[in-house]
Amino acid sequence: MNEDTLFHLGISRNISAKYAILTGDPKRVPLIAQYLDNPKFLSEKREFVTYIGQINGENVLITSTGIGGASASITVEELSLLGIKYIIRIGTCGGMNKSVKSNDLVIPTGSIRMEGTSKEYVYVEYPAVPDFEVLSAIVESAKSLEYKYHTGVVHCKDSFYGQHNPELMPNSNELKDKWQSWLKMGTLASEMETASIFIVSLLRGIKAGAVLLSIWNQELKDNSTSTNADNYNISNAINTAINAVKILINNHR
Repeated sequence: MNEDTLFHLGISRNISAKYAILTGDPKRVPLIAQYLDNPKFLSEKREFVTYIGQINGENVLITSTGIGGASASITVEELSLLGIKYIIRIGTCGGMNKSVKSNDLVIPTGSIRMEGTSKEYVYVEYPAVPDFEVLSAIVESAKSLEYKYHTGVVHCKDSFYGQHNPELMPNSNELKDKWQSWLKMGTLASEMETASIFIVSLLRGIKAGAVLLSIWNQELKDNSTSTNADNYNISNAINTAINAVKILINNHR
């Protein structure tokens, strides 16, 4: 093990930054980095790609987490070793509540801990929630950019196909029953990383939040009369997160 670099991220332990933006897909990292001043590639190791740049003169890391809570938790753990204090996740989600259409933004105020990683950190009774300061900055950003957004609880799971093809699973009854419960509680959308990011950030003293692009709505897709087309353009979520970081930096000065 090289003690001069982070074991999984592969970047130097001497990097100084307080802000980080996380995203699942490694290919999104250079795209997001273009929104920063002086973007610079740092490392690529497994699913983890990292760039550094500046926003309003402050160093900001852009790092991919890969899919799911296990690798996302590793990302947060290792970023905490660098002294990162603020994290915003940029990601995608599938709408659940019928008010959430494709291309809408979802800003989580809490995350249902249906994944497994966070359960190895703290009992399930402890809520996975974002930091209020970061949440407020993201909402302020989306509002100022005049994007359509929703705030509320999201569903976080480990099994993509357990959600989309529950009838093929041995525990199909449980999966279907819980899905209906989440719908009845007004859950906005489903994704795979926020619960772990929120829980590990809370434990390590990092203020975290997230902004998610709804690429589709599963409940609307099941409705043959729906014409709500899928959307994969994540630029609105990126703009919202970048502007939110600017708001945080300005608030700290």
